[in-house]
Amino acid sequence: MKPFVVMDCVLLTRMSGLPEAASLRELRERLAVCGENVLYHHFYETLLRPSFDYPDYHNDFAVWAKLQLADQVLAERFGVLDPYAFASMEELRGVMLDIVDDRLNSLPYAPSVAKGAEFYFFEATTVVFDTDVRICAPEELASAIVRMTTGSIFFHFIEARRREPLAVDDFSAWLVQFGDKGSAFIEALRTIDFSFLTLAELRDEIHSQLTAPGI
Repeated sequence: MKPFVVMDCVLLTRMSGLPEAASLRELRERLAVCGENVLYHHFYETLLRPSFDYPDYHNDFAVWAKLQLADQVLAERFGVLDPYAFASMEELRGVMLDIVDDRLNSLPYAPSVAKGAEFYFFEATTVVFDTDVRICAPEELASAIVRMTTGSIFFHFIEARRREPLAVDDFSAWLVQFGDKGSAFIEALRTIDFSFLTLAELRDEIHSQLTAPGI
């Protein structure tokens, strides 16, 4: 049986090259042409950014709509988007454009922000490194989870879903080799609704599910 290799990761964030958006109409224009990595960063990788508190919403577009545009309606529409429910970034982009178009059509003018409050479009490169930690059996996974960094949790439970096998976390993919012995752990991981959890909350939830009675 192959041991599980625990990896960790950090983000190297950079400007995307797109001009900032100072109004809702400009946001719409940038959303239509930005790269998929930009969308991915502002929806998914926000979890990895250091923060002392967490906003009401877990994507940057919703936060900007609330705090800078002062548009609570738009913030809520962006905020309820579950990026993991979309088959591709293009599908997510289409829904976002529809939301913005609907909001623009319902307003007498396109809201704008003050100087310095524009939306800046970023993208990031994920730097991955080996922690030298190995897990050899399903029974060791729960205790290993609590010692993992949030970077490891992100890489193995969220980022993994972009890799083969698609939409499967690394833990579940590893557990398959154990057959029936690993199936209960896989089922426990599948019950986790991680869409709006912070990485620290997700780590606690994974540990809780893997240590539940019957596992």
